[in-house]
Amino acid sequence: MTPAFDLSLCTWRKSSYSNGDGGACVEITVLDEPAHAHLGAASETLILVRDSKRPEGPILKSTRDEWRLFTLALGAEQRSSPAARAFS
Repeated sequence: MTPAFDLSLCTWRKSSYSNGDGGACVEITVLDEPAHAHLGAASETLILVRDSKRPEGPILKSTRDEWRLFTLALGAEQRSSPAARAFS
């Protein structure tokens, strides 16, 4: 069973790609142990991601290792895109 987190106590950081135009914006917060033990965090560090336009909506949860693999894959995808190749 997944523990309930009091997400109102979390510090959410908005993506550097976000702007004020209402586009696709994401926010992340890190739940690490023991700093967030009072929130019901697991013994491992968790990365939570949400849509900043719908903070009450669904939240994607990943471990630090899963997040690292995800961001590495995004970087590889950007470097292999036609636009990136045009400028390399």
